Amino acid sequence: MEVIFMLIGFSLLVALIFLALFFWAVKSGQFDDQHTPSIRILFDENKPTQKQNSSTTNKKDQD
Repeated sequence: MEVIFMLIGFSLLVALIFLALFFWAVKSGQFDDQHTPSIRILFDENKPTQKQNSSTTNKKDQD
């Protein structure tokens, strides 16, 4: 029976810790932007351009 009281106390302590962390996250602005993440997938990413091989450009310039 003592184990049940200890587990109930421990579970209440863990629940209070998670509640405090949730309030801290809300206060620090983790959940402010609701619109941007939903439309981010619609935008294209900038792909890096490939560099041309310098040996082929030098041959063309010499001809």
